[in-house]
Amino acid sequence: MNSEPKHWVRACAVDDVKRGEPKGVKLSGIPVALYRLDDGIYATHDVCTHAYALLSEGYIEGESVECPLHGALFDIRTGKCLAVASADLATYAVRVEDDAVMVELPKTSTGES
Repeated sequence: MNSEPKHWVRACAVDDVKRGEPKGVKLSGIPVALYRLDDGIYATHDVCTHAYALLSEGYIEGESVECPLHGALFDIRTGKCLAVASADLATYAVRVEDDAVMVELPKTSTGES
């Protein structure tokens, strides 16, 4: 079990995450990609594990995101690598509070909360 301390960070307004369009944000210094699927909003690390490319500039195909650089494919819900890359993506818990998308991130060693 991961006991690393975490905290919730406001990412954006719910309406800013459009179906079929990944949205990139930087939260507490971490690049995060947000996705709206039929059953909710999901968050993964925004940088492809294969080669440096932002998944928020990629393409959503069903419940997967395709990297715009070399076509690596990841499951949006789980971060599991489905093609090309050999490592899975980090995923982050998401909740909606009022009209805000909140993402749970690890606390930094500087005590940021």
